[in-house]
Amino acid sequence: MNSAQAMQQAPQAAPQDVMMQMFSGLWLSQAIHVAAKLGLADLVSDQPRTIAELARASGTHPASLYRLMRALASQGIFREAEEEEFVSTPLSETLRKDAPGSLRGFAIAGLGQEHYKAWGNLLHSVQTGDIAFDNFFGQNIWEYYAWHPEDAAVFNDAMTGFTEAINAAVVGAYDFSGFRKVVDIGGGHGALLAAILKTNPAMNGVVFDQPHVVDGAPARLEAEGVLNRCDIEGGDFFQSVTAGGDAYLMKFIIHDWEDEKSIKIMKNIRRAMADGGRLLLIEYLVPPGNTPSPSKFMDLNMLVMTGGRERTEKQFAELFAAAGFRLNRIVPTESAFSIIEAVRV
Repeated sequence: MNSAQAMQQAPQAAPQDVMMQMFSGLWLSQAIHVAAKLGLADLVSDQPRTIAELARASGTHPASLYRLMRALASQGIFREAEEEEFVSTPLSETLRKDAPGSLRGFAIAGLGQEHYKAWGNLLHSVQTGDIAFDNFFGQNIWEYYAWHPEDAAVFNDAMTGFTEAINAAVVGAYDFSGFRKVVDIGGGHGALLAAILKTNPAMNGVVFDQPHVVDGAPARLEAEGVLNRCDIEGGDFFQSVTAGGDAYLMKFIIHDWEDEKSIKIMKNIRRAMADGGRLLLIEYLVPPGNTPSPSKFMDLNMLVMTGGRERTEKQFAELFAAAGFRLNRIVPTESAFSIIEAVRV
């Protein structure tokens, strides 16, 4: 019997068992969230640790912590090397605070806190089309972060870590060498712009974001050795953006907004752009039909959190046309994201 025949004869999981496994996704995400909050990945990063040692270091109940670690180890997040002694794995390394491309901040912000409560209100969005977050908290997410700076700091760190994981893919996929001045709209602490500037020593850049966000940019840009070639500007992209750039970059920005507001942002960029400039969006591209894609659940996250959306190629083309641009090309990267290039018409 060959392997194909063996697979055909292997018993198939019952639909109820498959659905129960899907249900447990909530439990798994919350277990990851708690592990990230407690910093457990950092505690086992250098050597095996017993549950007693982990409990003392994290201020937790030993027997309950063991149950958490055992469950996570069953998914490849940590490994029980000896009885009640755990070591790191490639998956747990992604939750270390200072690991390159760390997802610890995303696990804390995206799997808990304000996101968790808003997702519990998903039904409201599906029934009404309104934003679940706004309905639950009585304000939009940007107002919430302005009033809760500690949560905002966690979210900004989450976005920095999350996007670091794809920076190399973006820089490797697109030739930025022909640009003199790249303006990163909504650029946060400047992680992606720093990566672009480091590979293009003749280029200058601008990080543009809300004033309380770009406060964290100088330290990051200085650490990357590009602060001397980068201006930092705080502002409101619904009003205006930095003028004179020949490339305007937006990473995970347009997906935050519904069409009308997205068009307004892009019209402001169009007015500010130098002749012959390019608009570059780094976003998920939603595939057609039943094709699996992280974009389809991120789209639900936008429905819940901001009222924005992930878009298909056709929807991006229509959005660009309404703002005075033309979709020029789509550049795939080695990550799940694409670089969507538009030119002014």
